[in-house]
Amino acid sequence: MLNSPELFIACRYLKARKKGFFAFLTTLIAIGGTTLGVCALVITLAVMSGFQRDIRAKILGIQPHIYLSRVDGAVFDNYKDIIQKLNGVQYIKSMSPYIFGQSIIKKQGYTSGTGALIKGVDYKAENSMIDITDKLLPDNLLANNTIKKNGIILGSEIAKSINVTVGENVIAMFPSQLSSIPKMKKFQVEAIFHSGMYEYDTTLAYVDINTADEMFSFEGGVSGIAIMTTNFEKAVEYSKDLQIKLSYPYRTKSWIEMNKNLFSALKLEKIMMFIILALIIIVASFNIISNTLLLSVEKSKEVGILSAMGFSKFSISKIFFYEGIIVGSVGTVLGLMVGLLISYGLKNFDIFKLPQGVYYVDKLPVMIIPFDIISVCLCAFFITILSGLYPAYQVAKLEPLEAIKYG
Repeated sequence: MLNSPELFIACRYLKARKKGFFAFLTTLIAIGGTTLGVCALVITLAVMSGFQRDIRAKILGIQPHIYLSRVDGAVFDNYKDIIQKLNGVQYIKSMSPYIFGQSIIKKQGYTSGTGALIKGVDYKAENSMIDITDKLLPDNLLANNTIKKNGIILGSEIAKSINVTVGENVIAMFPSQLSSIPKMKKFQVEAIFHSGMYEYDTTLAYVDINTADEMFSFEGGVSGIAIMTTNFEKAVEYSKDLQIKLSYPYRTKSWIEMNKNLFSALKLEKIMMFIILALIIIVASFNIISNTLLLSVEKSKEVGILSAMGFSKFSISKIFFYEGIIVGSVGTVLGLMVGLLISYGLKNFDIFKLPQGVYYVDKLPVMIIPFDIISVCLCAFFITILSGLYPAYQVAKLEPLEAIKYG
């Protein structure tokens, strides 16, 4: 193809246009349209992939890979036996028991408060799984990597909503199993964590597991066991295997299943954005068609001469087919370069700040995936090929004598 006379003539035709600036402008518009479409697709897919990666990282930074609990929601009394049983499972990296309980937390001396999900944990075990310490804001009061009996770690948005800082006291109100009057317990804020996930920062608070046991009357039991595996991407597979091993009355749920709706929505949104932005390239293809048709009219006399010299209709149609491919390919390459350059800028410089109350993240994430880039290039090239077919077909219909006479 590179040594074909048709490609050589196609390149010569593009370089030597007779109509001056107008012909140059139509070619520029055709290239520019494709460039814009490809550039928009590359940037959008990079941002969408970045969102998925960032949200996944933040979820895994606060959630275990698998939750193990009872089907009926009852207190997990024999959790130590289950942990002992699962210790030999090859893909289990670590385990930590937990207690969940609902409460209302308010600043001491104030009447207004906010709802919170209190999670009782063995801090050392939990920290080894999800690295809570890395998410703590400076100036915390934690000592010896433990939470004190009357200590609590609050999400940053909870602390902000009730206006407390580290060292101040809060009151937690929680339901009593013996009466309709809620219980109350005073805590000292030992630390404040910021996960980057607004949903967790506004609802989650950590206390020591023994404190949570006393609060919610679990009597030595737990709500469930948090499990970290060797490969988070295989969490669903591991979860099903554990379900088979333990069976009823236990239930396992992976982090993927718990966030299935979120990631399904993100995936669908990415696909729809690809389809919508591909329409820009399709619109640009009409510019390629019109530009190639204009060139075929301009070069009709030369087409007649080539026919008289022995060029077949197929060879002549290939010339103008290559014209469309050249214009589209130049636009695709330029769009790819500009899109990658802008994506690099967005990734390495904090150009845009996002409101955390609206989005799961606070800055614009960017992730360039080779498969996405290849998909964009193939899509653009396929549309370019289609846009070159019609002008090539029209040129092939020209009669040599008429082309020379009226060209």
